[in-house]
Amino acid sequence: MQTEVWVAITVAAIGTFAMRAVPLLWTQRHFNKHKANNTQAQLPTWIGVLGPLMIAAMLGVSLLPKDASVAGWVATFMGSLMTIVVWRKTKTLGLPVLVGVLVFGVAYAVLV
Repeated sequence: MQTEVWVAITVAAIGTFAMRAVPLLWTQRHFNKHKANNTQAQLPTWIGVLGPLMIAAMLGVSLLPKDASVAGWVATFMGSLMTIVVWRKTKTLGLPVLVGVLVFGVAYAVLV
């Protein structure tokens, strides 16, 4: 079973890297091609649409509680609320997510 876990982790890592690297490499190649032709390059519309759609999909999945109990719903609500509060104060991405996850974990551990 140890081998299967490492295979799954490796596949997930390669997939995560590919989801970020492929659009970056494609965009760099696109801009370099236009630069060589001395033309103005513009980002394709699918890049501007795909990013917010992926964020919305992750948000939808994140708002479902770990389990359908009162503790799961309360912990999810508290984590989401703290994420919004910290984001409004800092306007960054990393710190609000960290605080939201920590608040969710603590609230869930306390309530269960």
